[in-house]
Amino acid sequence: MDKIKSFFANKWVGFALATLLYVLWFVVWTGNLWMLLGIAVIYDIYISKYMYRYVWSKNEAMCEKSSTYKSIYEWVNSIIFATVVATLIHIFFFQMYVIPSSSMEKTLLVGDYLYVSKVTYGPQMPNTPLSFPFVHHTMPFSTTKKSFSEAVKWPYKRLKGLRNIERDDVVVFNFPAGDTVLLENQAITYYDVLREYQQEFGAVEGRRALERDYTIIARPVDKRENYIKRCVAIAGDEVKIIDGELFVNGQPQGKVPEKQYCYTIRTSSPLSAYAVLQMGITEISGNGSSYFTPLTDEMVERLLKMDNVISVTRFTAEDEAFPYSGGYQWTADNMGPLWIPKKGESIELNEQTWPLYERAIDVYEDNDVEVRDGEYYINGQKCQSYTFKMDYYWMMGDNRHNSADSRYWGFVPEDHIVGKASFIWLSLDADKSFPANIRWERLFNKVK
Repeated sequence: MDKIKSFFANKWVGFALATLLYVLWFVVWTGNLWMLLGIAVIYDIYISKYMYRYVWSKNEAMCEKSSTYKSIYEWVNSIIFATVVATLIHIFFFQMYVIPSSSMEKTLLVGDYLYVSKVTYGPQMPNTPLSFPFVHHTMPFSTTKKSFSEAVKWPYKRLKGLRNIERDDVVVFNFPAGDTVLLENQAITYYDVLREYQQEFGAVEGRRALERDYTIIARPVDKRENYIKRCVAIAGDEVKIIDGELFVNGQPQGKVPEKQYCYTIRTSSPLSAYAVLQMGITEISGNGSSYFTPLTDEMVERLLKMDNVISVTRFTAEDEAFPYSGGYQWTADNMGPLWIPKKGESIELNEQTWPLYERAIDVYEDNDVEVRDGEYYINGQKCQSYTFKMDYYWMMGDNRHNSADSRYWGFVPEDHIVGKASFIWLSLDADKSFPANIRWERLFNKVK
């Protein structure tokens, strides 16, 4: 045992082990050869100790002379160490995410706290590395002050992960339509409001009116809002929705037990509060003889067995959906077929494909596009086809009629992917007080 302790106490052994770990993590995994310069710092820490002799030894002397200085130094040192460690974990391994809305019910409930793995698909290096720690895009105690600087911008780079995204994975991603934000009302989507203004005032005047009414800002990919949905189709797939039912490559989507649709319930007498609670219904409106609420297939079957239930009829969503083009009268319940762009594959550019893929070509893949006299120009060059640079995904919420998802804002590019929702580590019911608000049965459940 003494020999083992002596072996690991050797400065050259410590230097070798620290260098190996550093090279594997920061050089090999990131693929950044500039990080090799960090070996010089490790060498100094273990072998040469120049920084200790000329800097840290003086710091130790100050700590011995002044207890106040020592106390402040220890606090600052602990805070810096914790911040660095937490930041590295957040970038490379995992992050926590809390469910803010009902778009994934019953699979995930409002108040579920999730462990989101970044290792599964590979961590994405930040686009804006200069940012205030532990906040996303806005400074604490402010609704407008951004928490990051764009003085340094890094291009998209994703490190090697354990596997690729698969169909039916529950994925956390940066909101694609969150690239432009109305600063005074960030809860609404800029493009939805712009369409409303343009329908009322016209294309040009509508945009001007919106710019007069709001402060409009842009956000880089990694600072856009985080969303969570189920990836129902991957790059190269074809999706189609018929009467609310999803088909991928011509086949119906696999069974999602907790998937919900909205229904109208007609009754001969009011539903009791107890029945609603036992059924697990969390959102319901009605007048005693007619109700409107999201339901799973199992909940529909249970309702139909109740004596006072006359009928349960599924709602049909008829609101306009992606791509909001006159050539495509698609709705959230009836749309497609639609091909999901795949890296390296090409499409022909014409009146049918342009409304579907223009935003991907223009915004997500950062091209300068223009249409003149029915011809398509990309970066100044006339083009008849386009080859995609990234993979894309189609995301949908399990609460189908209460989910703002790809049906409304289109594809999710691969550079927007944050990670895979792995398990629920805490779940709190906002309508109850502690400790009754803890949903014990949901703790450490795997997200399926």
